[in-house]
This record gives sequence, C-alpha cells and structure tokens, in this order.
Amino acid sequence: MKYLNVANGPQNASAIILGCMRMPALSVDEAAAMIRTADELGINFYDNATCYGVNGEAETRFGDAFRQAGIRREDVFIQSKCGILSDRGEFNWTKENILSSVDDSLRRMKLDYLDALLLHRPDLLYEPEEVAEAFDELEKSGKVRYFGVSNVPPMLLMVLKKYVRQPLVFNQLQFSLEQSQLLDQTLYVNNLTTERSIDRDNGTLDYCRLHDMTVQAWSPLQHGFFKGCFVDDPAFPELNRVLGEIGDAYGVPKTAVAIAWILRHPARMQAIAGTMNPEHLRDICEATKVTLTHNEWYRLYLASGKYLP
Repeated sequence: MKYLNVANGPQNASAIILGCMRMPALSVDEAAAMIRTADELGINFYDNATCYGVNGEAETRFGDAFRQAGIRREDVFIQSKCGILSDRGEFNWTKENILSSVDDSLRRMKLDYLDALLLHRPDLLYEPEEVAEAFDELEKSGKVRYFGVSNVPPMLLMVLKKYVRQPLVFNQLQFSLEQSQLLDQTLYVNNLTTERSIDRDNGTLDYCRLHDMTVQAWSPLQHGFFKGCFVDDPAFPELNRVLGEIGDAYGVPKTAVAIAWILRHPARMQAIAGTMNPEHLRDICEATKVTLTHNEWYRLYLASGKYLP
C-alpha cells in the first residue's frame, strides 16, 4: 500500500480508500470480513455518507461491522459526508443539518468522532456563515478533526474559505481514465474542433493543487455517471488492450493499472474503491505496487479515446 501525508490533514493515510456506499448489500458478518480484508491490504481510510442506503443504512452497517472486525479505532481514518437529503429532494448545508447529520453519523457508526466531514454536493442556498459556525462547533466539541467538500468548484470554495477558519482538506471528485474531464480542458484549450475544450469546472484540479486540497477520486473505474466499469467492457477495446499490455508487463490486473493511472498524477490523489468483493479489492490494491512511466500514462490516456491536438 502507498500512504500519503495529507496537507493540513491526516498523516499516513492510505492511497486507496474503501467506499462504503454499497455496504448495505452485505450482512454484518460479510461487511466485517470486507473491512478485515481492507485492513490486511493496508487500507486505513473509510468513506461513508449520510445518504448511502435508506436512513443511513451504510453507516449503520459499517458501524456494526467495524466493531465486529476488531480493528482499533485509532488505527484508521473514518470520514462521512452530509448535505444530500434525497427523501426531501434537496441539498442542505444549513448549520442545523450539518450538526444533526454529524450526530446521526456518530450514532449510527458508534463513534466518538469523525476524522473528516465533507459537505456533499453544493447547496445552492448555502450561507457560508452558517457553515463556518457549524465547523467551529464540531471542531470545538471534538466531533470532527478535519473538513472538506465533495463535487465543489473553485469559486464556491473561495467563498467558503472567506468564512471558514479550518483548512478545507479534501475535495471528492469524479475521475477515471474514461471520465477525465478534470484534465481534458487543459489539453484542448482554445480548440474549437472538440467539446473537450469546454471548461466544465473552472480549473478545479489546479485550484485544489494550489490550495493544498487532496482530491479523492470517486468512481475510478466507471464510465459515464454510474454506467458501469470500463475494464473488460467490449465498448472500450483499445483501452482494455493497452490496460492488458501494461498489466502484463507489471504482472498486475487491468483494474490495478487503471487505478495506478490515477495515483501516478502528481496531484497525489486518493482513489475510492467502492467494491464489496474482497478479490476485486485485492486487484485494485495491486495498483500501489506500480508506478507508471510518463509514456505509459499518456498511452492509457490516449487509449481512452483522447488525442493530442
């Protein structure tokens, strides 16, 4: 496993995060076995959210399974996200919702504190002063150690940073070989021949790098918006051919190469593995044994359907 010393945040955090969104599909025994597998592989970072599962079921399942797994709380980093209220059809960053969400997360996961809390997708009616007050209370009470966001662009981050005293440590963003829009516009800038020249996020990746925010890549093996895994998908023949060639050269699966492509980027990202299959997780973690060359990284990027202008 590779480990990161996160700027303004956790030290010695695993480059691979176990995402718990799909954990409600497992029994407590199965979830505990999954957590033990992650621990054996060197993963010490777990991601959850209040909206995962009905009534926070993913957090509840994780809390029960973590206690059963027998891993010391102080040896891991546990983060959750709040702000998505699916049952009410809204995103909500009010002070009241942030504080109550953290209390609910701690109760469901049977924890005394969260290592990190992320605001989950932008609330279009957010009041930065309320966010700042909530963060201050959570920090003072010891309920949250570090703070961040998920799917948030630079200008909104700048407004938050005007009011929030704590460093915004993480920005959780969709990123994969197939969903590489965080990078594409930079390559195709000022090019009218492709829609990839469109600036869709106002330079979010470079903003994060400038301001010491660690990007956590979600859906690192997905194409589209939860359309499925591109590895071994016949719709991506060239990408899978190159993934296979490079994987054979390093003695690792295609899945590992796809994750290694993310970890090779100098932004020093983390990749969130959402699988609940222990063997699949083992394949993913093989990525940390590989450091792609400059040329291999570009070969994969081009094989995913891009071209050099």
